[in-house]
Amino acid sequence: MSTEASSHGQLAGQRARDLLLVVVGAPLVVPLLLVLSVLVRVTLGGPVFFRQRRPGLHGHPFELVKFRTMSDHRGAEGILLPDVQRLGRVGRLLRASSLDELPEILNVLRGEMSLVGPRPLLMEYLPLYSVEQARRHDCRPGITGHAQVTGRNAHSWEERFAADIWYVDRQSHWLDLRILFRTVAKVMRRDGITAPGDATMPRFAGGAESQRPRSHS
Repeated sequence: MSTEASSHGQLAGQRARDLLLVVVGAPLVVPLLLVLSVLVRVTLGGPVFFRQRRPGLHGHPFELVKFRTMSDHRGAEGILLPDVQRLGRVGRLLRASSLDELPEILNVLRGEMSLVGPRPLLMEYLPLYSVEQARRHDCRPGITGHAQVTGRNAHSWEERFAADIWYVDRQSHWLDLRILFRTVAKVMRRDGITAPGDATMPRFAGGAESQRPRSHS
């Protein structure tokens, strides 16, 4: 069997498993989504959801959906306040529990994400990755991943990308199940949610210049 056929079969198997787990978990997830939607609406107003283009499988863009966690508060000059000042009590609670990610179940149902995989970052990071770092897009992005259960946002970027590549090279159903179980334990401890000095994670400045993949026009 060719590498391409094996990869396609792995993606198909992962998607079938994701859909099964989403259906089984729907009686718990759907009511929780409704309750959290009302909570966000009451405390932060509209819109309830935060939507943003993110790179998916092979870097192809999709619209990620998650709960809004920040207010639109601005300073005297009309500029949005720093993230840490706009992240109120409800926003902190949602992020600390990772419940802000729950609407990404919709991305899983649409086939844009998996339950487990490298987290989808910003589109603007794509030209900044080294060749090795760019391999994190060889599988679907996930709601949780190996980097999240081994450090979450407390990882440095280098450690986070190394964990993503480790997962890409060893991806399997058993590994995914282990990551899902470890995610629950990690969230319960609220461990590694923030990086020192940041509300979540500092911006990525880029990989080694000589190792960056060439852009294709």
